[in-house]
Amino acid sequence: MLNVKLETLLAVAEHKSFTKAARALSLTQPAVSHHIDQLEQEYHTALFYRGKGEFKLTQSGEIAVTYARRLKALHEKMLTEISDEQKHISRFRIGITHTCENNTITEALAKYAAVHPDTSITIITQPINILYDMLQNYELDIAIVEGKRLASSLNYFMLDTDCLVCVLSNENPLSKQSIITINALKTQNMILRLPSSATRQLFEASLVGINECIENFDVSLEVDNVGTIKDLVRKNLGVSVLPKSACIGDARKQKLTVLPIENLSMIREMNIAYNKDFSHPEVLNDIVKIYARLMETR
Repeated sequence: MLNVKLETLLAVAEHKSFTKAARALSLTQPAVSHHIDQLEQEYHTALFYRGKGEFKLTQSGEIAVTYARRLKALHEKMLTEISDEQKHISRFRIGITHTCENNTITEALAKYAAVHPDTSITIITQPINILYDMLQNYELDIAIVEGKRLASSLNYFMLDTDCLVCVLSNENPLSKQSIITINALKTQNMILRLPSSATRQLFEASLVGINECIENFDVSLEVDNVGTIKDLVRKNLGVSVLPKSACIGDARKQKLTVLPIENLSMIREMNIAYNKDFSHPEVLNDIVKIYARLMETR
């Protein structure tokens, strides 16, 4: 069980209020204050700014909350694994970015679960930064992400390579071309992923490589969900830049047109990220093999 003072710390950080945290924990407000005071005395540092109209974590508080979350997740993981071992069940929490969610990987995970009846898989879809936080806090077992982030605690297993392409409505006159030029792209209303997404960051970095910048393009809409973007593009409300794997099925069904962009080679890896102490490497091998077989039939 997590130390009650750390439980209090997490509650106060979440609710940004001693009173709301007390209510959530069924404690009195003085008890919550006392727990935080004890932690601050124990750690010899302030954990919260308490200025007028301001209530937020200090840098030391951010560190304390990060490790408290990790301790809580590890404790819950321990209890789950003990229970699962007694029931002969393997349970995996797998994080997937919004882009990868539209990939063959979700089907591969479903097939893995189908041939391993004693395995339970929970898929969590979040932006890449949140997935990395959850992975490093042991709230996930593995994460399927674009590219790599340098982190000494993580290992990577390459699943596939992908590239970014321009996605257009079949009604768009440019869809009749074999390639789209940068100048032609500048004439279009663009519907892009959020600036924090790996897809958007790769597109913008590639533009910089040819002495262009995103400000030279008409970005009329920013949307987090890939499915929503494809739906808007199908209705000819704009064009987008998306991973080829996320829209190749629509192109084959002639619902969308996919074109390369002149002078931009936006290739990236799709990786399985996991903590170095992950104890089931055979699962990664099996998932990759199932994924490869599915891709052969595409």
